[in-house]
Amino acid sequence: MRRSNGPAGRPSGLASPPKGTGRPRGPRRSALWPYLLVAPTVLGGVLLLGYPLVRNLLISFQEYGMGELIRGEAGFVGFRNYRTVLADPEFWEVVRRTFWWTLVNVVLIMVIGTLVALMMQRLGRRMRIMVTTGLVLAWASPVIATTTVFQWLFASRLGVVNWVLVELGFESFEGYSWLADGPAAFTVLVLLVVWQSVPFAAITLHSALLTVPAELYESARLDGAGGLRIFRSVTLPLLRPIFGLVLCLEVIWVFRCFAQIWAVTKGGPGEATTTLPVYAYRVAQSLHRYDLGAAVSTLTVLLLVAVLIAYFRQMLRQEADR
Repeated sequence: MRRSNGPAGRPSGLASPPKGTGRPRGPRRSALWPYLLVAPTVLGGVLLLGYPLVRNLLISFQEYGMGELIRGEAGFVGFRNYRTVLADPEFWEVVRRTFWWTLVNVVLIMVIGTLVALMMQRLGRRMRIMVTTGLVLAWASPVIATTTVFQWLFASRLGVVNWVLVELGFESFEGYSWLADGPAAFTVLVLLVVWQSVPFAAITLHSALLTVPAELYESARLDGAGGLRIFRSVTLPLLRPIFGLVLCLEVIWVFRCFAQIWAVTKGGPGEATTTLPVYAYRVAQSLHRYDLGAAVSTLTVLLLVAVLIAYFRQMLRQEADR
């Protein structure tokens, strides 16, 4: 028995395919949309960061002084600038001081930031809002404004710090000049950087602490664990990625710190507070050796990248062993 055909010669028993059965365009457009949204930010970052980095790298391979800056011509000298910098004992002393500066600041920032975050977790709602507001205001204060306040606090004659210390019985701090002594100036700068950095670490870690289920803490307390054991066995393992992220950001921020040091001590007294960014600026501006300054800046970036790669490898190794 034959099937009857439809008007177009198609068997009537077969359903006609729907129109527009090609690949749908909607999912493809929705997949591209996030990339289109972030494209302006990525492009701006490439222009604002990529070009200066490439330009700095190019200058480091040239003979670029005041004459070349005016004439606009610079000759290629290869790795001569890097050999000059690496052969200078002062450079390696600055490298050692920069690593010490970074270690002291980052350790204090992470310890104090973690303690503040844990404290905020135990506060009531109103008190937590007040503490958070204070941290945000301290974090949002301009760097130069905060630096100026610290200069007033540690002024030799009318500074509040000297006055408080004298009132407490430390008569030797009468008229004491904090910025004229190397270790004292280093201490003032550490306090300044820690003050500016702790709010970010504390707020970020506190936000991460809120994601830990309360049932885990209750179970640990029922098992007889104390506060330190709970932090080591429950909080730290769960928040290890956040701790690692905050630590990396603080290392980057402290390692390249320049404005605070230059505004307060300009790297002095002597060379007591000269770190790699300050050293690069002084070489470029004071000696008008922009090629050597560019070489120091490039080596600074390479050292920072090497430190971060070593840390990431260690962190990934720990994650693999878990």
